[in-house]
Amino acid sequence: MKLLNRSALSVKPTQAFVDWINSLEPTVGEDDLTLDDVERESTVYLIPEMDSPEVLAAYVRERHLDLLENELSAWEEDVRQWPEPLDWALFEQFLVVEHSYLALDLDDEVPLEISEIDDGLLLETEED
Repeated sequence: MKLLNRSALSVKPTQAFVDWINSLEPTVGEDDLTLDDVERESTVYLIPEMDSPEVLAAYVRERHLDLLENELSAWEEDVRQWPEPLDWALFEQFLVVEHSYLALDLDDEVPLEISEIDDGLLLETEED
């Protein structure tokens, strides 16, 4: 087990976010996604180590548009379909952030790799 020099943010959807996803392609009844369905797709972001709630709050506020845009694009690439305005109020309406001070790597065999985000790679992973 290795301790990473990072903290982590787990970004989870709210029901309002799920309602927006379902509005993209209206379906009837049981074809709609549920909050549980979408929460299984939640994202964890590694962030700089944070030493206080105030520093964390400032960091999230500073990066909220990056987080919001990434979460929206995971469900809809066409930015014309995104809700407006993209602001702090929408972030708070659509996402819940949970913070972990420590990030540990439990994989002792495979070293961490760093790569830039590649939308093609993300799409391939979703289809697998």
